Amino acid sequence: MKNIVLIVDDDPNIRELLELYLEKEGYDCHHAADGDEAIAKAKLLQPALILLDIMLPKKDGWQVCREIRKTLSTPIIMITAKGEEPDKVTGLEIGADDYVTKPFSTKELMARIKAVMRRSQKLEMTEQEEDMTFGNLYMNMTQRLITINSIAVNLTPKETELLWFLAKNVNHVYSREQLLENVWGYEYFGDARTVDVHVKRLREKLNIAEPEGWLIKTVWGVGYKFEVSEA
Repeated sequence: MKNIVLIVDDDPNIRELLELYLEKEGYDCHHAADGDEAIAKAKLLQPALILLDIMLPKKDGWQVCREIRKTLSTPIIMITAKGEEPDKVTGLEIGADDYVTKPFSTKELMARIKAVMRRSQKLEMTEQEEDMTFGNLYMNMTQRLITINSIAVNLTPKETELLWFLAKNVNHVYSREQLLENVWGYEYFGDARTVDVHVKRLREKLNIAEPEGWLIKTVWGVGYKFEVSEA
């Protein structure tokens, strides 16, 4: 199992701080100081995790994340001084797995890193599972393939994992906190908006045709479920 982490930040002090903590945990750290370098090293190293700042020279974190997501499903945690809600939503929508705001607690950051890595490794171990079909929806986790009426749907890795988890537990209602723990791999840190954003994006992307016998349903006051109607 690869243990490479790519740290992308134009501040050398932040890079050194993160490297100090990560190397204590046994990770092999590599650095990038601008967007172009980040994209090139991500493709070359194919790291197990990317810590990505937003405010970068040449290409910003949004551009870097979008470019990486074209070819890699590597977990990405965005680290930035921008703490406004719209920035968090943007990061999640373009494929980031998590979001930490500067100044951050190194203890919380390391907990999030470990959780994302555990989730990624667990997913790799279970990708041999069979595919699933519900009406006109087909899912194959090994190929990371989602189709509706045989038309491929382009989902981010986390959107795919969320859909797969809900579909494997048909008609079971999960709270946002339970989905954070089961899909993101960590206990609730206080931002249930993460789940809402991903469900919203899932619905938008899956809305290329009317669902046949299935639905991602909101259970008001509780959470979400993948509902399948009786045949």
